[in-house]
Amino acid sequence: MSRLESFTRMSAPRTGTGIGLAIVCLGILGIMPVLSNSRPAAFGALGFAFWLSVWQTVFAIPLVVHERRSGTSKLLAVQGGAASRRRALAVVVATGAMFGLSTFLYVFGIEKAGAVSAAIAMQAYPVFAILWESLFLNRRKSRIELLLTAVLIIALYYLGTGGSWRIDGFSPWFLLALGVPFLWSVAHVIIREELGRTPVTPAEVTLLRVAVSTLFLGGVLAITEPQQFALGLLRGDFLLFGLAMGFVYHLELIVWFYAIRHIDVSLASSITTPWPALTMVLSALLLGDRVEPYQSAPSS
Repeated sequence: MSRLESFTRMSAPRTGTGIGLAIVCLGILGIMPVLSNSRPAAFGALGFAFWLSVWQTVFAIPLVVHERRSGTSKLLAVQGGAASRRRALAVVVATGAMFGLSTFLYVFGIEKAGAVSAAIAMQAYPVFAILWESLFLNRRKSRIELLLTAVLIIALYYLGTGGSWRIDGFSPWFLLALGVPFLWSVAHVIIREELGRTPVTPAEVTLLRVAVSTLFLGGVLAITEPQQFALGLLRGDFLLFGLAMGFVYHLELIVWFYAIRHIDVSLASSITTPWPALTMVLSALLLGDRVEPYQSAPSS
């Protein structure tokens, strides 16, 4: 068996594997909002987003180095000449900037809307993913998928209006948090298609994604809050939370990119939909957050 045949067999999509990895993502996603809102009060949203991205990059490097040493790295194996390489570079830069902005909105949205409300808003992810896959990739969805999506939209509307069903009841911070799944879905669908065209590995995608995000956030931080650069290294509590969030987020990204290599983004995101329930429990226990009746029983 040739090396190319061996790689192709290892890369063949397996639905069961993708579903299992998506379930792991569910657990990690439930923990992340609580960890974000547990950070020191002086650690601003932009500074925290930058430093967790720095640590994500640090944690992403060893796996890529290992892949290069073992011969499984395909980072430079973009076929099709200069045009394909330019397209791949454009994908890296564009999605990296999207992820950088979404990382800031993630931290800021959780801070302003609260861990539970922001987690609920981020459940719009499957809706956006299905929309992009249908409009731009011509992927037809089953009636069950469309029905579940409709139910999810109704539930999000109910929760977004604070259980009032009135459009003027929408919290601006809830709407801001919706920007996170919007950016995630666009970038992930683009990356999902790129993974199908090139042999680049999920570890390499993760490294490129977080490295560009770090540069994007670092440039913004240097202009707006330069003092946060030093605090991320000089204060032990800042260092600890940035490192911890960077590790957890990196772990979630690796597992997620391996999951969407096997199944569609819309299916993977649907599997992770219940993660706000875990966030709800943890935020009540660890942060003392109040869980509103409409959040725990949206169908009542």
